[in-house]
Amino acid sequence: MYGDLRHGQILKTWAERVEERIESRLKEIDRQVERNQWKVLKAFRDEGVGEHHFTPSTGYGFDDLGRAVLEQVVARVFGAEAALVRPHIISGTHAIAACLYGVLRPGDELLYITGSPYDTLHQVIGSSADGSGSLCDYGVTYREVPLTPEGEVDFEGVRSAIGPNTRCIGIQRSRGYADRPSFSMASLEEMIRWLRDHVPEAVIFVDNCYGEFVEDMEPTAVGADLMAGSLIKNPGGGLAKTGGYIAGKRKWVERAASRLVAPGIGMDGGATYGHLRDYFQGLFLAPHIVGQALKGAVFAAALLAEAGFSTSPAWDEPRTDIIQQVRFGDPELLIAFCRGIQAASPVDARLTPEPAPMPGYEDPVIMAAGTFVQGASIELSADGPLRPPYIAYMQGGLTYSHVKIGVLHALDRLLSTGKMPAPNSAKET
Repeated sequence: MYGDLRHGQILKTWAERVEERIESRLKEIDRQVERNQWKVLKAFRDEGVGEHHFTPSTGYGFDDLGRAVLEQVVARVFGAEAALVRPHIISGTHAIAACLYGVLRPGDELLYITGSPYDTLHQVIGSSADGSGSLCDYGVTYREVPLTPEGEVDFEGVRSAIGPNTRCIGIQRSRGYADRPSFSMASLEEMIRWLRDHVPEAVIFVDNCYGEFVEDMEPTAVGADLMAGSLIKNPGGGLAKTGGYIAGKRKWVERAASRLVAPGIGMDGGATYGHLRDYFQGLFLAPHIVGQALKGAVFAAALLAEAGFSTSPAWDEPRTDIIQQVRFGDPELLIAFCRGIQAASPVDARLTPEPAPMPGYEDPVIMAAGTFVQGASIELSADGPLRPPYIAYMQGGLTYSHVKIGVLHALDRLLSTGKMPAPNSAKET
């Protein structure tokens, strides 16, 4: 492997030193995987999953027993009253939009307390009644409360922002493209408890993308009314070809389902075609696959810090999602890193990513994703907007070995730019 790299000897030295340093952290992740694997296995057993539940449905999809049992399994795993798990949800943004449209009505207000949400949600919220079908177009108002300089929720600011029409409180667990830490389950539980005391009638919604199975519990298990995510991220286990989920209190899941499909049909219709087996098996594998991605993120954080870059989270910090942030401070380095990840991909390795406009994003974005499933963030990928301070967001990895190889290839490209910072191990190498 190292013989194929231009700077193979330096990288081999760094990688060996890093793997020795992170060994105890990788063992902690293994124990986390075991706890979540038992939780998932128990849900499968409690719901009596059998071969007959993998039978696909067609047409209207009424009386789809497999779909019903899958959704009961997911609800058990996530500590929710009900869940919607469907191939018709095309992305995490779609799942989030269904939740927000299901909860909010004209005259209501949506209040995000974790700063500005992920770029793709901005058009869902809207800024004017322009006929696009955004929330604004339907008379829903929106406010957001910036985080403190330390990246924490400004509870006093939230208190001041709550108004008589505040109907839904939005929380984004993951950092998205923001230069801030992701929120741990302990932090989410504190937010939810505070909100229950100060705005008890509001629906608390959590964007749970990238966070599933990273910790012992999910937001619905600590009081969130509603949460959503994508099946081509963590909970699909690398096998889901498309789809998303919504989970939470039954009332709000049903409202979201009515928005996703149609009032009167709600959760009762929707064919599953041939997706059920992949969804069941992917969910079963998800704790392990997430563990592989986490191990890869820890290795990446340690290796890139060894090379002199700022990484967040640091390799030894607690994690609540699979995203690894690397601050480059230079567009050439960001581009080189993403191209190195693409070159080490099993699919489309010969393609060269270029920064380009992307639907839903405010700046050109470079995306490296040589994945078996298009856009699958649980497979190794890296991307970032071309704006200062030029941060790459790496996520996923079906195997730890692949993440390790991909990061080494990317660092080899960075070394070749001649623009590297002074490595932390300069004296040794």
